[in-house]
Amino acid sequence: MIGRLKGIISEKQAPEILLEVGGVGYEVTLPMSCFYELPNVGAAATILTHFVVREDAQLLFGFNTKTERALFRELIKTNGVGPKLALAILSGMTADQFIYNVEQGEIGALVKLPGVGKKTAERLIVEMRDRLKGFGGYDLFNPAPESVTGAGQAEGAKDEAIAALQALGYKANQAEQIVKKIAKPGLDAEQLIREALRSMV
Repeated sequence: MIGRLKGIISEKQAPEILLEVGGVGYEVTLPMSCFYELPNVGAAATILTHFVVREDAQLLFGFNTKTERALFRELIKTNGVGPKLALAILSGMTADQFIYNVEQGEIGALVKLPGVGKKTAERLIVEMRDRLKGFGGYDLFNPAPESVTGAGQAEGAKDEAIAALQALGYKANQAEQIVKKIAKPGLDAEQLIREALRSMV
């Protein structure tokens, strides 16, 4: 099991990074809530990982904190929730916000996440409420602080944001419409993705 990687970020293309560790490049997929917090390309980073082995692929999922990784592992234990859906859930809201919604039984907030219908939301609440006791620190009224970066926006930033949203499970036309709706001068791709996800929750 690969539990942690420490190296240099060689590439960043939401929601994936290429992390170079000792001359080996590891492709790691992260929830957008974790991706936002990463340093720029060329900087050092330490990523906590969860390794998934399937018949057709070996996948590495990355997280910034033990809480995020533990929540991901609890999510994929839930009936009907695989790694892709767990990634989309943690991209749509922070780990602490998800924990809060589950504890409070907020079905309405959960069904706004990509791939989560009413039955899945109910299942998440029923199966995870007891397992999540003692997990969170922040909630919707006391959210974790967000890092803010400033960069110029171009059409490439919109395209990158749309591609990232599609990778997280949104349909192409839905991703395109929401990015066009929230696009403002001065927003880079990461900020566009963040605003798009926030507007859909």
